[in-house]
Amino acid sequence: MLKAGAKPEYAEGAINIPTPIPAPAGVPSAPPLQPRARGAVSLSVRSGGRGTVLARLRQSGSLKALFPRPSGTGLQAVLINTGGGVTGGDRFRVEAHAGAGTELTLTTQAAERAYRAQPGLTGSIATAITVDAGARVNWLPQETILYDGAALNRSLTVDMAEDAALLLVEPLVFGRTAMGESLRDAQFIDHIEIRGPAAPLYLDRLRLAGDIAGHLGRRAVAGSANAMATLVYVAPDAGARLAPLRALLPATAGASLIRETLLCIRILAPDSFVLRQSLIPILNRLTGDDLPRTWTI
Repeated sequence: MLKAGAKPEYAEGAINIPTPIPAPAGVPSAPPLQPRARGAVSLSVRSGGRGTVLARLRQSGSLKALFPRPSGTGLQAVLINTGGGVTGGDRFRVEAHAGAGTELTLTTQAAERAYRAQPGLTGSIATAITVDAGARVNWLPQETILYDGAALNRSLTVDMAEDAALLLVEPLVFGRTAMGESLRDAQFIDHIEIRGPAAPLYLDRLRLAGDIAGHLGRRAVAGSANAMATLVYVAPDAGARLAPLRALLPATAGASLIRETLLCIRILAPDSFVLRQSLIPILNRLTGDDLPRTWTI
């Protein structure tokens, strides 16, 4: 029993507590490492008596999937990042498999946000999709918004059977213009790869680093556009879609038929609002007016 006023044995000095070594004079100390987010969703669908049904679902961490009541025979999955965004060191992965004869639409609850990262740390989002014979996948995430100081590495790979179909869109926003944001020091790497059964069908890689706003401001690059979207449509009727879709495009966009079954569109816009004005009519046409409701809320 301790006497009144006596210190317990675990008081400071009673046990060996390591003393932090201060940084040398003039050298700033490194910021403390923060907990990083991890999230993964893996799902597959198959044909059922009432159309496409969920076959398997596994989710972990701060990435979840919800399944709204289907309006047709296809199945829709809404991806939700409960972490609220992506920053340096975060890791997210999505795996989706559409079985033969199914139709799967994947979207997001809201725009994804890539926030400022600590020095030396990069966030990553990796998505892998497999589309079996006679199946169709609509990959329709909402915008990814880059903030100044962000460091993000993103990849999307799609493996397709011979007669599978794909609608893919990736909208990207370089800071919120309404808030006066400008990307003067950020890093972004984006990799999109679509593979057929015998050979690659489409490969696109984008790398932006440093003064992104200054780079995009060059007339030969983006003409000061602050938003961009890449859309790829792979289906037997891709060639027939070219002329009608070109009629919907603004002057800052272009469409190319890379092969008879593959159509690619790139759109530049001053901000996300103008970008959506161009994108939504195109997506409505390519989805048969079945664009996910999260796009219109």
